[in-house]
This record gives sequence, structure tokens and C-alpha cells, in this order.
Amino acid sequence: MTRRLGIFGGTFDPIHYGHLAIAEEAREAFALERVLFVPAGAPPHKQDRPTSPAVHRAAMVAAAIADNPAFELSRIELDRPGPSYTVDTVRSLRASVAADDGVELWFVLSVEALRELPTWHEPLALVGLCRFAVAPRPGVARPSRRWLVEALGTAEPFVFLDGPHVGISASEIRARVAAGRSIRYLVPPPVAAYVATHGLYAGPEWRNAAAVGGPRRRRLAGSVVGRPGVDVGEPIDRGRSLPGGRSAGSGSLGTGARG
Repeated sequence: MTRRLGIFGGTFDPIHYGHLAIAEEAREAFALERVLFVPAGAPPHKQDRPTSPAVHRAAMVAAAIADNPAFELSRIELDRPGPSYTVDTVRSLRASVAADDGVELWFVLSVEALRELPTWHEPLALVGLCRFAVAPRPGVARPSRRWLVEALGTAEPFVFLDGPHVGISASEIRARVAAGRSIRYLVPPPVAAYVATHGLYAGPEWRNAAAVGGPRRRRLAGSVVGRPGVDVGEPIDRGRSLPGGRSAGSGSLGTGARG
């Protein structure tokens, strides 16, 4: 019997209920034995804004997932020097389970991150290493099969989740903390307590980042989400060219483009 291992990477700055809901949905939908939460050590796409030290981001992940025995923290990127490239992480995990031919790797990401995947480091190699559980993102259309083939060479590894439709982003949470506002019901209580205890996102660098960039604007149009294997047409461009695209935003659902 095939065993399935989920990989959920991201900056997790901070981890929030949206991340947890997506991971649980993927676990249930694809019968994942475990979901590894993989905080990025040095996110290559987020050099233009402050990032919390890895020790804090890992501690928040550990606190958030402590009550789910199917969720596990992986330090693979935190303990590896250099930029956190997803393709390197998946290669390492494949090598670690190489002796077990029955293990299938599933990378969990948002549809927004999927649309930016062609800009990641070695995207075609990554597509050949695992399957992808793609979660919806409010305001972002599901790419068509034709787009996937043209941009990534194949549509076969990608399976789309019907939900959950959760519009929480880490950038908005950071901005709320920087403004002295509550993040209750956006993050698990242990994460909120950790943020408060360690004074995360409250310093001048975070206030400046929130003032300059602000939380990511929500797109008003609804998501176009279909059942797995059902093509629903061309993606809505929403003012950006793909696959060239802009660089990923900060910490949205299911991870941003990690490179």
C-alpha cells in the first residue's frame, strides 16, 4: 500500500489558521500519513522585508501543530545553509525515503503559489519529484490544463482541493500586531501568546514595513475552483504576466513562491 507524505513549506511568519486548515484538508483529501511543516531558513524571495529569526518561526510552528499527531515540524531548511530552495528540500526528502518504494511525496501549496511556480528555482525538476496538492486562494483563478502544460511541461502532478476558502495572510497579521491590534482568532492561542511574549512584529522595522507595503490587498473577484481533474478555463490574469510574474508576496496561504 502506498504511503503518502505531505510537505508544506513556507516562511510561517507567523503560522496561522489558514495554514493549518489547508494542511488538514490536504491530509484528509489525499490520505497523507503525515504533513511535514518546513519553515524556510533563508527565503530567497523575501530579502526586501524583515523576517523573524528562524528560532521564533520554528517555535511558533511547533506550538501551532502540537495538538495534531499527523503534523510534524521539519528543520531540514533551517539546518541547511544558504537559500531555501524547494527543489533541494524535496530532493533531500526523496533521498531520505528512497529505501521505501511505497512512499509518495505531496507538496502542499496555494493556487497563487502555483501560478508563480515557473519563476522558482529549477521548477521543471521540482515538478518531476513529487505531486502537488493545490489549495484555493480567494480571488485567484485556478490555472487551466493548457497553462500548466505550457508553463511547467505537464498537468499530471497537480490535484486541486475544493477548499478551504480562507482569506488570512501572515502579512496582515504582522500589520495588525505592528498597529497594536488583536490577532485573536487569526492564529492559535499558543502562537498569539508567543508573539506577545517575544515582542514579535512590534519593532520599528515591522511598523515601517507595514506602512510601506501594508497587508496584501484582497482581490475582489471570487476564486474559480473546480473538482480535481476538471478544467475550468484560462486563468484570470489580474494585471500580471505569467509565467514571468511578480515576486511572491509575504506569507500567504499555502506558502508564497519560495524559489
